[in-house]
Amino acid sequence: MTTMTGTALQNDRSHKTTVFKNTVVVALGGLLFGYDTGVIGGSQLFFTEYFKLSPGEQGWAVSSALYGCLVGALLAGYLTKQISRKYTLILSAFLFTLSAWGSGQADSLSALVIYRIIGGLGVGLASMASPMYIAEISPPKDRGRMVSLYQLAVVIGFFVVFLATYFIGGGNTEGLSVADIALSHEHNVNQGWRTMFWSELLPAVGFLLLLFFVPHSPRWLMLKGRREEARKVLLTITDSEEEADREIADIAYSLENSQGHKALTLFAKGMGFVLFLGIALSVLQQVTGINAILYYGAEIFSNALGYGPQDALKQQLWLGAVNLIFTFVAIYTVDSWGRKPLLITGTLGMALGLGVLGMTLYTQQMGVISLIAILVFIGSFALSMGPVVWVMLSEIFPNSIRSVAMSIAVAVQWLFNAIVANVFPVVNNSELNTGAFNGALSYFIFAFFCLVAVVFVWRWVPETKGKTLEEMEGLWASK
Repeated sequence: MTTMTGTALQNDRSHKTTVFKNTVVVALGGLLFGYDTGVIGGSQLFFTEYFKLSPGEQGWAVSSALYGCLVGALLAGYLTKQISRKYTLILSAFLFTLSAWGSGQADSLSALVIYRIIGGLGVGLASMASPMYIAEISPPKDRGRMVSLYQLAVVIGFFVVFLATYFIGGGNTEGLSVADIALSHEHNVNQGWRTMFWSELLPAVGFLLLLFFVPHSPRWLMLKGRREEARKVLLTITDSEEEADREIADIAYSLENSQGHKALTLFAKGMGFVLFLGIALSVLQQVTGINAILYYGAEIFSNALGYGPQDALKQQLWLGAVNLIFTFVAIYTVDSWGRKPLLITGTLGMALGLGVLGMTLYTQQMGVISLIAILVFIGSFALSMGPVVWVMLSEIFPNSIRSVAMSIAVAVQWLFNAIVANVFPVVNNSELNTGAFNGALSYFIFAFFCLVAVVFVWRWVPETKGKTLEEMEGLWASK
């Protein structure tokens, strides 16, 4: 009896290790997501001067990748279903690699934009395929934690690229003479920004090579009628043959139940609601202001605390560090607390942080309280809307429509990311904001949407922790 128990424990650990290894490899798509979107923040300080860009051209260079992300997310729905989740990720890794190399050697704005759009396509593909794959290989009791590793990888990507651009750009100028600082700046304008882009090659190539060692998703294999291959994969990630066979039966039933009306699946009973839920969560994740804070963080810190522009690279590290720490908290609580409590707690914290930041600006009492308010917002997002929305998008859609529905939801997320990124500086510099609100209007608007998110989650979002992907379909049958 002791031997059997020891063997069962060893098998359980082996299966968990296999799931974890595959998850870590696939989650590197998230790291490159964060790295690719974050590298522009440091590099644009220098390539703008190198290419002598106008403000409009600078904005186009910075935002162009987001439109690639939108197209990539839309394509991912088709590709993940037709060529598999795995091969879609391999394609995204190739695009990351091509973009990193090309952006660094670009000799014109047009070339830079083309390679940035290529990188955006990779981000869009990975932003859907990575969490989907992780959800489909994870056991129900650990799925929230496993998918949250994707968001952790995104955050790590941001933090690592902030560090990379800081050190490549020589952010620590303490003790340097004026002449040395000028030489460092000249080097960054001529070469440093290229090195920042090329630094992405190492993780991109590593991601590409490691993906060849992960298996196909068992649910995709079943979708393609490759039952025996699916069973072999499930045997490596479940605790027993009985559990593997049970999952095979559940997946088969789910797929068979949708046969004969695939074209109408999105419009079947309950599917409209679940698609609305996914789209709404995607929109709320963006209109609560996270990317405005991340993209324009250096400017916000400068306005709130009076730092000079020479500290722009260093200031990003504050945001990255807090984001990273609280993402770990989310990983360790999402499967015990549940999705809904984290979303409500976190969005309330986001509203509080933005409200306090807005009041310090409105009353012109900027200082340490402003800094704390920004960090409370970032930490609250990392605890809730950041990882939990990705978890829910990867698990709420039924097997037969997961690719298409998740593609739509993620594409909407990138669309509103671009809208917020483009609208924020317009609102922030408007006469109404600077005159009547002393610069606080944007943050009050974001705080309002946080409160909208709290009400929406409390009223409409069900708790999904611990349920299998097939059991999830029963949640929408009565909607």
